[in-house]
Formats: sequence, structure tokens, C-alpha cells
Amino acid sequence: MQELIKLDLADLAVAVGLMAIAVGLSAWEKLGLELNFLFATGRTILQLLVLGYVLDFIFAVDNVWAVLAILAIMLTITAIVARNRISQKLPRVLLWVWGSIFISTALTVLYSIFLIVQPERWYEPRYMIPLAGVVLGNAMNAAAIAGERLVNTINTSHLEIETHLSLGATPQQAISQYRTEAIRAGLIPTLNQMMLIGMVALPGITTGQLLAGAKPPDAVSYEILLLFMVAFANLLTTLLVTRGLCRQFFSSAAQLIG
Repeated sequence: MQELIKLDLADLAVAVGLMAIAVGLSAWEKLGLELNFLFATGRTILQLLVLGYVLDFIFAVDNVWAVLAILAIMLTITAIVARNRISQKLPRVLLWVWGSIFISTALTVLYSIFLIVQPERWYEPRYMIPLAGVVLGNAMNAAAIAGERLVNTINTSHLEIETHLSLGATPQQAISQYRTEAIRAGLIPTLNQMMLIGMVALPGITTGQLLAGAKPPDAVSYEILLLFMVAFANLLTTLLVTRGLCRQFFSSAAQLIG
């Protein structure tokens, strides 16, 4: 099989032409998205080039502490982004989101590394960083969707919740329906993806492996593993995040706060 065709700076410069055309189309149609496209293009180039050099360094160093360090940075950025979408007013939300994503990602990735992939070294950068990165990104989205949905629902349903509390319901009982709905909302994108995967378009991981020269059955096998990892991690993340958020809305006397 032919080796991967590498793209040099000239090729990437030509690729930028696609975004230049997008900017032109936006201006032609008066969409007002020109600056958004330019800013997004600049950030994409900068962030991915930095990521490429950082990963190249980590792969060369091949040290467990370097791998754990980059994963900790990725986890922290993920938690901050999710927290910003959920709420910046509630106390300890960042800590709870960070812990929830850490637990779900660690359990999922270590399970897959030790029981399924089984590389020579558990911290093998080639496997650990890509697998953890996919799980972190999806867990962030699930946490943000579920958390934002729960916070907004509780903030607009004070009267109903206080009525349940006055009738003798516990805080958990008073908001259990809202929590369930938030968790379902956070998992809908994942379930939809699993339902349609391979039928509408080639998934990103499969496409990347095919471009790298992997055989289609091998590429599909890793896609199946990743989807199952994402589904489990997203479920665990939303369960933990919503449980922590629920506690933020009640005082020690079980009175609704806010």
C-alpha cells in the first residue's frame, strides 16, 4: 500500500485558500462572519501547529511523566471550558467538573488500555494521548450540555421545586426529573452518532487511519472501541456532574438556594 502523502507548508497554504473563499462568500452574502472565519482560521493553524510540535516532543521523550503532564493540561482546559458553559456563579463547579471528567476519563481509558489495546507500556503516548483526547473532548461536551440544561431548568423552576419541598419531598426527589432530563440531553448527541455511524459519513478516526494506510477492518475496529469508550465516559461524566450541581443548589437545611 502506498505510504501516506505528506502535506508541506505549500500544501497548507493552498488549503488556506478554502477559508479565503469562505470569507469571500460571507462578504458576498453579507453574513457578517468574515472576522469569525479569519479568527477561527488563525486559531486553528496556531493551536494545531503548537499541538503537533508538543506531541512530537512528547513522543520523542517517551516518558510517563511527560504523558501525564500533557493529559493533565488537556483535562484542566476541558474542565474550564465545560464550567464556563455551565455556570461561573455557582461555587466549586470547576472542581466538581474537573473531578467528574477525570474519573470518567481515567476509568474508561485505563480499562481500554489494560484490557483491550494492551500495549507494551500502559502509558504508550501513541495510544494513551489520542484515546484520552477523544474521550476528554466528548466528555466536555456532554458535561457542558447536561450541566447547562440542569442549571437553566432549576433556575426557572424555583416555584415548582419549592412546592415539592414544602410537601415533604427531599431535594433529590424534587429535582430528580430535571436531572434525568439533563443527563438525557447530554447523551443524545452520543447516541445519535452511534445510531448513524458508518451510514451517513465516514467517522473522523476511521478516515484518519485510512489516510495513514491502515486496513479498513482495522480502522473500523478502533472506531468501535472509541465509540464505546465515549458512550461510557459521557454517561459517567453526566451522572457525576449533575449530582454535584444538584448539591450546589441546596443549603445544609435542604433549602433551595438562588
